[in-house]
Amino acid sequence: MSNLAEQFHSPQMGQPQFQGGGALAQVSASREMEEVKGQIFMAKSFPRNIYEAEKRILDACKRFSLADAALYSYPRGGTNVTGPSIRLAEVLAQNWGNISFGVKELEQRNGESTAMAFCWDLETNTRQEKTFTVKHSIKTKHGLKILSDPRDIYEKVANDGARRLRSCILSIIPGDVVEKALKECEVTIQGNNTEPLKDRLANALKLLKEYFKVTQEMVEGKFGYKTSEFTEQDYVGLGKIYNSLCDGMSKVEDWFYKEVGKNQTSGLTAEFEKSQEQQKTEVKQDDNVIPIEQPELPLE
Repeated sequence: MSNLAEQFHSPQMGQPQFQGGGALAQVSASREMEEVKGQIFMAKSFPRNIYEAEKRILDACKRFSLADAALYSYPRGGTNVTGPSIRLAEVLAQNWGNISFGVKELEQRNGESTAMAFCWDLETNTRQEKTFTVKHSIKTKHGLKILSDPRDIYEKVANDGARRLRSCILSIIPGDVVEKALKECEVTIQGNNTEPLKDRLANALKLLKEYFKVTQEMVEGKFGYKTSEFTEQDYVGLGKIYNSLCDGMSKVEDWFYKEVGKNQTSGLTAEFEKSQEQQKTEVKQDDNVIPIEQPELPLE
């Protein structure tokens, strides 16, 4: 009786007992929570530009390697069912921005894994997830094969999760954006699309640097903004400059500053010199002096 009383009044009975790595799990959960808070904060601080995101998606669909793997088709009920593949869904999510997506293995026991595919829009807090079970076995010509290698199990979970992940992503990305991407991929497959603007710009910058020692910084200084913001019109203008240099109609100095620092400070220097000239020509109204008008210089 006394032993039972001692056990009942033992101070250890009122303290939490962490077993099986409970303390480590709590620390891990706390760290994941802080990471999620950081992702949400960044998404709210730098919201997506819908028009820029759509432009990036359509530009990516001009790549034949993506367009060729962007659509799937399978027969059902005498007709062919088509739609965006997991590869296109991943490109949509990557270029849409501020989206967290993937496949997680939740637990593994008794020859099977429980996994979850998810897609989470961090801006709108819209989330889609699908939980599923994967047996550690595959069908072969010789019957059912049990998987024991961790790498084989990982690949089996990833393959089974791809379809669920595609469904989650497509439920987050607006339907009209998906339709535009599919149409752009079809045009690319038919051979009616040029290379993406990003690839053409990269090739143009490479040629300018190789033949005329014109760097990307010099080009950005000429146009006044980053090459990542270039449009088709900017690309055409850069092509005209390149052709002019090739034909010898102009020199590099006519278009670009050899030192980026000069280009960055030239505007401030011009404003300072202009203000100094204005101070020299100004005459106070109290003085009976008529200011002499300066002739305008022709613009070159």
